[in-house]
Amino acid sequence: MGWSILVFLGACSYGVLSTIVKFAYDAGFTVDEVAGCQLLFGTAISWLLAWGAGGVKAGRKDWPPLLAVGMCAGLTGVFYYSALQYVTASFAIILLFQFTWIGMLLEAVRTGKKPEGVKLAALGLLLVGTLFASGVTETAQRFSWWGIVLGLLAAVSYALFITASGRVALHASAWSRNAVSMTGSLLTTFLLFPPRFLVNGALGNGLWIYGLLLAVFVVISILCFTFGTPRIGATLAIILGSAELPTAVFMSRFVLREHVSLLQWAGVAVILAGIALPELAKRRERGV
Repeated sequence: MGWSILVFLGACSYGVLSTIVKFAYDAGFTVDEVAGCQLLFGTAISWLLAWGAGGVKAGRKDWPPLLAVGMCAGLTGVFYYSALQYVTASFAIILLFQFTWIGMLLEAVRTGKKPEGVKLAALGLLLVGTLFASGVTETAQRFSWWGIVLGLLAAVSYALFITASGRVALHASAWSRNAVSMTGSLLTTFLLFPPRFLVNGALGNGLWIYGLLLAVFVVISILCFTFGTPRIGATLAIILGSAELPTAVFMSRFVLREHVSLLQWAGVAVILAGIALPELAKRRERGV
Protein backbone atom coordinates (compact mmCIF):
# COMPACT_ATOMS: atom_id res chain seq x y z
CA MET A 1 0.00 0.00 0.00
CA GLY A 2 2.80 2.42 0.92
CA TRP A 3 4.63 2.03 -2.39
CA SER A 4 1.37 2.48 -4.30
CA ILE A 5 0.79 5.77 -2.47
CA LEU A 6 4.33 6.85 -3.40
CA VAL A 7 3.70 6.24 -7.11
CA PHE A 8 0.32 7.98 -6.81
CA LEU A 9 2.06 11.03 -5.31
CA GLY A 10 4.61 10.91 -8.13
CA ALA A 11 1.81 11.10 -10.68
CA CYS A 12 0.20 13.99 -8.76
CA SER A 13 3.53 15.84 -8.79
CA TYR A 14 3.67 15.44 -12.56
CA GLY A 15 0.14 16.82 -12.80
CA VAL A 16 1.23 20.08 -11.14
CA LEU A 17 3.64 20.85 -13.98
CA SER A 18 1.05 22.06 -16.49
CA THR A 19 -0.04 24.86 -14.15
CA ILE A 20 3.52 26.10 -13.62
CA VAL A 21 4.18 25.89 -17.37
CA LYS A 22 1.04 27.99 -17.95
CA PHE A 23 2.40 30.72 -15.66
CA ALA A 24 5.78 30.56 -17.44
CA TYR A 25 4.14 30.96 -20.85
CA ASP A 26 2.07 33.88 -19.57
CA ALA A 27 5.34 35.49 -18.44
CA GLY A 28 6.58 35.38 -22.04
CA PHE A 29 8.90 32.37 -22.00
CA THR A 30 8.95 29.80 -24.81
CA VAL A 31 8.61 26.02 -24.88
CA ASP A 32 12.31 25.36 -25.44
CA GLU A 33 13.33 27.77 -22.66
CA VAL A 34 10.94 26.26 -20.11
CA ALA A 35 11.70 22.62 -20.98
CA GLY A 36 15.47 23.14 -21.05
CA CYS A 37 15.67 25.18 -17.84
CA GLN A 38 13.48 22.72 -15.95
CA LEU A 39 15.73 19.77 -16.86
CA LEU A 40 18.96 21.68 -16.24
CA PHE A 41 17.92 22.41 -12.66
CA GLY A 42 16.34 18.98 -12.28
CA THR A 43 19.52 17.19 -13.30
CA ALA A 44 21.61 19.32 -10.94
CA ILE A 45 19.23 18.58 -8.03
CA SER A 46 19.25 14.86 -8.84
CA TRP A 47 23.05 14.65 -8.78
CA LEU A 48 23.20 16.58 -5.49
CA LEU A 49 20.69 14.15 -3.96
CA ALA A 50 22.61 11.14 -5.30
CA TRP A 51 25.86 12.50 -3.89
CA GLY A 52 24.31 13.21 -0.48
CA ALA A 53 22.31 9.97 -0.17
CA GLY A 54 25.20 7.63 -0.93
CA GLY A 55 24.38 3.99 -1.59
CA VAL A 56 25.41 1.83 -4.53
CA LYS A 57 26.28 3.95 -7.54
CA ALA A 58 25.26 3.06 -11.08
CA GLY A 59 28.24 1.50 -12.87
CA ARG A 60 29.47 2.08 -16.41
CA LYS A 61 27.36 -0.78 -17.77
CA ASP A 62 24.28 0.74 -16.15
CA TRP A 63 24.61 4.11 -17.85
CA PRO A 64 23.36 3.21 -21.37
CA PRO A 65 20.04 1.66 -20.23
CA LEU A 66 19.49 4.38 -17.62
CA LEU A 67 20.19 7.10 -20.17
CA ALA A 68 17.66 5.38 -22.46
CA VAL A 69 15.05 5.51 -19.67
CA GLY A 70 15.76 9.21 -19.24
CA MET A 71 15.53 9.69 -22.99
CA CYS A 72 11.98 8.31 -22.87
CA ALA A 73 11.06 10.83 -20.17
CA GLY A 74 12.65 13.67 -22.12
CA LEU A 75 10.95 12.70 -25.37
CA THR A 76 7.58 12.61 -23.60
CA GLY A 77 7.88 16.33 -22.87
CA VAL A 78 9.24 17.18 -26.31
CA PHE A 79 6.50 15.29 -28.17
CA TYR A 80 3.72 16.54 -25.89
CA TYR A 81 4.77 20.20 -26.01
CA SER A 82 5.11 19.93 -29.80
CA ALA A 83 1.67 18.32 -30.17
CA LEU A 84 0.14 21.32 -28.40
CA GLN A 85 1.15 23.44 -31.39
CA TYR A 86 -1.22 21.46 -33.64
CA VAL A 87 -4.13 20.29 -31.46
CA THR A 88 -6.05 21.68 -28.51
CA ALA A 89 -4.87 20.98 -24.97
CA SER A 90 -7.93 18.85 -24.22
CA PHE A 91 -7.34 16.64 -27.25
CA ALA A 92 -3.59 16.45 -26.54
CA ILE A 93 -4.23 15.05 -23.05
CA ILE A 94 -6.50 12.39 -24.59
CA LEU A 95 -3.63 11.36 -26.86
CA LEU A 96 -1.10 11.34 -24.01
CA PHE A 97 -3.33 9.18 -21.84
CA GLN A 98 -3.24 6.40 -24.39
CA PHE A 99 -0.10 5.46 -22.43
CA THR A 100 -2.39 3.42 -20.15
CA TRP A 101 -3.35 0.74 -22.67
CA ILE A 102 -0.04 1.03 -24.54
CA GLY A 103 1.83 0.37 -21.28
CA MET A 104 -0.37 -2.60 -20.44
CA LEU A 105 0.16 -3.99 -23.94
CA LEU A 106 3.94 -3.61 -23.64
CA GLU A 107 3.92 -5.34 -20.26
CA ALA A 108 1.72 -8.17 -21.58
CA VAL A 109 4.10 -8.71 -24.51
CA ARG A 110 7.11 -8.69 -22.19
CA THR A 111 5.69 -11.14 -19.66
CA GLY A 112 3.54 -13.21 -22.01
CA LYS A 113 0.65 -12.86 -19.55
CA LYS A 114 -2.77 -11.32 -20.08
CA PRO A 115 -3.57 -8.47 -17.65
CA GLU A 116 -5.85 -9.39 -14.76
CA GLY A 117 -9.57 -8.72 -15.20
CA VAL A 118 -9.66 -6.11 -12.46
CA LYS A 119 -6.83 -4.17 -14.11
CA LEU A 120 -8.58 -4.30 -17.48
CA ALA A 121 -11.71 -2.96 -15.76
CA ALA A 122 -9.62 -0.19 -14.19
CA LEU A 123 -8.21 0.63 -17.63
CA GLY A 124 -11.73 0.99 -19.02
CA LEU A 125 -12.66 3.42 -16.25
CA LEU A 126 -9.47 5.43 -16.84
CA LEU A 127 -10.14 5.83 -20.57
CA VAL A 128 -13.78 6.87 -20.04
CA GLY A 129 -12.83 9.23 -17.21
CA THR A 130 -10.06 10.80 -19.30
CA LEU A 131 -12.52 11.48 -22.13
CA PHE A 132 -14.83 13.37 -19.76
CA ALA A 133 -12.20 15.07 -17.57
CA SER A 134 -10.33 16.55 -20.53
CA GLY A 135 -13.44 18.43 -21.65
CA VAL A 136 -12.93 17.25 -25.23
CA THR A 137 -16.58 16.14 -25.50
CA GLU A 138 -17.86 19.66 -24.81
CA THR A 139 -15.92 21.67 -27.37
CA ALA A 140 -15.47 21.64 -31.11
CA GLN A 141 -12.10 20.12 -31.95
CA ARG A 142 -9.69 20.78 -34.82
CA PHE A 143 -7.72 17.71 -35.83
CA SER A 144 -4.23 17.56 -37.28
CA TRP A 145 -2.65 14.28 -38.29
CA TRP A 146 0.79 15.62 -37.36
CA GLY A 147 -0.53 16.62 -33.94
CA ILE A 148 -2.10 13.18 -33.48
CA VAL A 149 1.19 11.47 -34.37
CA LEU A 150 3.15 13.63 -31.93
CA GLY A 151 0.60 13.05 -29.15
CA LEU A 152 0.69 9.29 -29.64
CA LEU A 153 4.50 9.34 -29.68
CA ALA A 154 4.34 11.11 -26.31
CA ALA A 155 2.08 8.33 -25.04
CA VAL A 156 4.46 5.61 -26.26
CA SER A 157 7.52 7.27 -24.72
CA TYR A 158 5.70 7.81 -21.39
CA ALA A 159 4.59 4.16 -21.32
CA LEU A 160 8.17 3.06 -22.05
CA PHE A 161 9.47 5.27 -19.24
CA ILE A 162 7.09 3.83 -16.64
CA THR A 163 7.59 0.20 -17.65
CA ALA A 164 11.38 0.49 -17.96
CA SER A 165 11.96 2.52 -14.79
CA GLY A 166 11.07 -0.51 -12.67
CA ARG A 167 13.49 -2.92 -14.35
CA VAL A 168 16.77 -1.15 -15.12
CA ALA A 169 19.88 -1.31 -12.87
CA LEU A 170 17.91 -2.27 -9.76
CA HIS A 171 21.12 -3.14 -7.87
CA ALA A 172 22.02 0.58 -7.83
CA SER A 173 20.36 3.03 -5.46
CA ALA A 174 17.23 4.81 -6.68
CA TRP A 175 19.02 8.13 -6.13
CA SER A 176 21.83 7.15 -8.49
CA ARG A 177 19.46 5.69 -11.10
CA ASN A 178 17.40 8.87 -11.03
CA ALA A 179 20.44 11.11 -11.53
CA VAL A 180 21.62 9.19 -14.58
CA SER A 181 18.09 9.06 -16.03
CA MET A 182 17.68 12.81 -15.59
CA THR A 183 20.96 13.28 -17.44
CA GLY A 184 19.48 11.32 -20.34
CA SER A 185 16.40 13.57 -20.33
CA LEU A 186 18.58 16.67 -20.29
CA LEU A 187 20.79 15.55 -23.19
CA THR A 188 17.77 14.57 -25.29
CA THR A 189 16.00 17.87 -24.69
CA PHE A 190 19.13 19.94 -25.36
CA LEU A 191 19.67 18.02 -28.60
CA LEU A 192 16.16 18.85 -29.83
CA PHE A 193 15.80 22.23 -28.10
CA PRO A 194 19.26 23.93 -28.11
CA PRO A 195 19.75 25.75 -24.75
CA ARG A 196 19.58 29.30 -26.03
CA PHE A 197 18.18 30.39 -22.67
CA LEU A 198 21.71 30.16 -21.27
CA VAL A 199 22.84 33.13 -23.37
CA ASN A 200 19.72 35.12 -24.34
CA GLY A 201 19.09 36.67 -20.90
CA ALA A 202 15.95 34.66 -20.12
CA LEU A 203 17.41 33.28 -16.87
CA GLY A 204 17.98 36.76 -15.50
CA ASN A 205 14.48 37.82 -16.54
CA GLY A 206 12.85 35.28 -14.21
CA LEU A 207 12.99 32.00 -16.12
CA TRP A 208 15.04 30.45 -13.32
CA ILE A 209 12.07 30.74 -10.92
CA TYR A 210 9.78 28.67 -13.12
CA GLY A 211 12.59 26.30 -14.06
CA LEU A 212 13.42 25.62 -10.42
CA LEU A 213 9.77 25.03 -9.45
CA LEU A 214 9.28 22.66 -12.38
CA ALA A 215 12.53 20.87 -11.56
CA VAL A 216 11.46 20.18 -7.97
CA PHE A 217 8.19 18.55 -9.05
CA VAL A 218 9.85 16.65 -11.90
CA VAL A 219 12.48 15.21 -9.55
CA ILE A 220 9.82 14.27 -6.97
CA SER A 221 7.78 12.55 -9.68
CA ILE A 222 10.64 10.56 -11.17
CA LEU A 223 11.99 9.57 -7.75
CA CYS A 224 8.56 8.29 -6.70
CA PHE A 225 8.34 6.14 -9.82
CA THR A 226 11.96 5.01 -9.47
CA PHE A 227 11.42 3.88 -5.87
CA GLY A 228 7.89 2.53 -6.23
CA THR A 229 7.58 0.87 -9.64
CA PRO A 230 9.97 -2.05 -8.94
CA ARG A 231 7.90 -2.92 -5.86
CA ILE A 232 4.36 -2.70 -7.25
CA GLY A 233 4.91 -3.71 -10.87
CA ALA A 234 4.63 -1.77 -14.11
CA THR A 235 0.92 -2.45 -14.73
CA LEU A 236 -0.23 -1.01 -11.40
CA ALA A 237 2.22 1.89 -11.80
CA ILE A 238 0.61 2.70 -15.15
CA ILE A 239 -2.84 2.76 -13.55
CA LEU A 240 -1.66 4.95 -10.67
CA GLY A 241 0.11 7.22 -13.16
CA SER A 242 -3.31 8.35 -14.35
CA ALA A 243 -3.58 10.50 -11.22
CA GLU A 244 -1.79 13.16 -13.25
CA LEU A 245 -4.99 14.28 -15.01
CA PRO A 246 -7.21 14.77 -11.92
CA THR A 247 -4.37 16.78 -10.36
CA ALA A 248 -4.13 18.97 -13.46
CA VAL A 249 -7.90 19.56 -13.34
CA PHE A 250 -7.78 20.51 -9.63
CA MET A 251 -4.89 22.91 -10.27
CA SER A 252 -6.68 24.47 -13.24
CA ARG A 253 -9.78 25.13 -11.15
CA PHE A 254 -8.30 26.29 -7.85
CA VAL A 255 -4.99 27.87 -8.92
CA LEU A 256 -5.57 29.11 -12.47
CA ARG A 257 -9.27 29.79 -11.69
CA GLU A 258 -10.33 28.19 -14.97
CA HIS A 259 -13.87 26.89 -15.47
CA VAL A 260 -14.30 23.16 -14.86
CA SER A 261 -17.67 21.69 -15.85
CA LEU A 262 -19.70 19.10 -13.97
CA LEU A 263 -18.88 16.58 -16.69
CA GLN A 264 -15.16 17.15 -16.13
CA TRP A 265 -15.58 16.65 -12.37
CA ALA A 266 -17.47 13.44 -13.14
CA GLY A 267 -14.51 12.36 -15.27
CA VAL A 268 -12.14 13.03 -12.37
CA ALA A 269 -14.31 10.87 -10.11
CA VAL A 270 -14.31 8.03 -12.66
CA ILE A 271 -10.51 8.20 -12.99
CA LEU A 272 -10.06 8.10 -9.22
CA ALA A 273 -12.40 5.09 -9.10
CA GLY A 274 -10.28 3.38 -11.74
CA ILE A 275 -7.12 4.09 -9.75
CA ALA A 276 -8.65 2.74 -6.54
CA LEU A 277 -10.19 -0.39 -8.09
CA PRO A 278 -7.06 -2.65 -8.09
CA GLU A 279 -6.25 -1.78 -4.46
CA LEU A 280 -9.85 -2.35 -3.35
CA ALA A 281 -9.90 -5.71 -5.13
CA LYS A 282 -6.64 -6.69 -3.43
CA ARG A 283 -8.06 -5.78 -0.01
CA ARG A 284 -11.19 -7.78 -0.72
CA GLU A 285 -9.09 -10.85 -1.55
CA ARG A 286 -7.25 -10.46 1.75
CA GLY A 287 -10.53 -9.99 3.61
CA VAL A 288 -9.50 -6.56 4.86
